Amino acid sequence: MSLGIWEIVVIVLAVVILFGGKKIPELARALGRASYEFKKARESIENEISAAESEAKKIENAVTVKKENSDKI
Repeated sequence: MSLGIWEIVVIVLAVVILFGGKKIPELARALGRASYEFKKARESIENEISAAESEAKKIENAVTVKKENSDKI
């Protein structure tokens, strides 16, 4: 579902009427900062998940090697 030109015009007019012309740049900056913080938090969580997966693989490999060594004895 996409917005047509008239829907966008109505939304922009509603924003201008509700917040006034002076508040719009401030709202845009706040939205930009929020988007940046969200992206930064998402990347941080992705990095933590990758680190945990890497650590789990290391442990799994260590257990496999130890099991193989104990089977040889």
